[in-house]
Amino acid sequence: DGVQTWEEALQIVKGFVAMGYTKLIITPHIMAGFYPNTPAIISEKTAQLKQLLAEHQLSISIEAAAEYYYDEVFVKQIKQETPLLTFGNRYVLFETSFQTYPQNIFETIFALQSQGYQPVLAHPERYVYIQQNKKMIDKFLSRHVLLQLNLNSLAGYYGRDAKEIAQWLLDQHYVHFAGSDCHGERHQTALKSARKQKSYQKLLSLPLLNHQL
Repeated sequence: DGVQTWEEALQIVKGFVAMGYTKLIITPHIMAGFYPNTPAIISEKTAQLKQLLAEHQLSISIEAAAEYYYDEVFVKQIKQETPLLTFGNRYVLFETSFQTYPQNIFETIFALQSQGYQPVLAHPERYVYIQQNKKMIDKFLSRHVLLQLNLNSLAGYYGRDAKEIAQWLLDQHYVHFAGSDCHGERHQTALKSARKQKSYQKLLSLPLLNHQL
């Protein structure tokens, strides 16, 4: 779902360095039947990426976690207490179906928290069930779920509705993390545009947890 060659990976990292970033936390998708990544696979590829960057003398820190898709496999891993890939203070990044409200999601969130994880919902502004009912955000926040905004949403990359919800989240100070959602050159080009938005400066004024990573 991301870059397909090491050359592409190198160019993307160079792009982030050029924009002034000093650390990247990569979060490959883990989704049964579509993106069958594992901690071992991600760890191996991350080590290879670090070696590549060292060979090209690129000074940027690289860490890796994952973006888990909320499905039966993910729920099963949690029930079996399978170690999950985390970043920072045991943050677990997860996403749900874009269209359908995820059944039993809060039971799963409780199970994660019971095991010492801190759930982080990826790109809440892009879910139709949240666009149609903003009160869903209150339900996640009341269960101490943190929210991660896609930067490109600020520029309307994912459509008008996502942009509207993104700006509303900013106004409410509900954003805890910001992420690039960079899967390739197209996203990085859009990111340069997003960083020029007034809403981007507003985002930077919030006490984002990115700064603690």
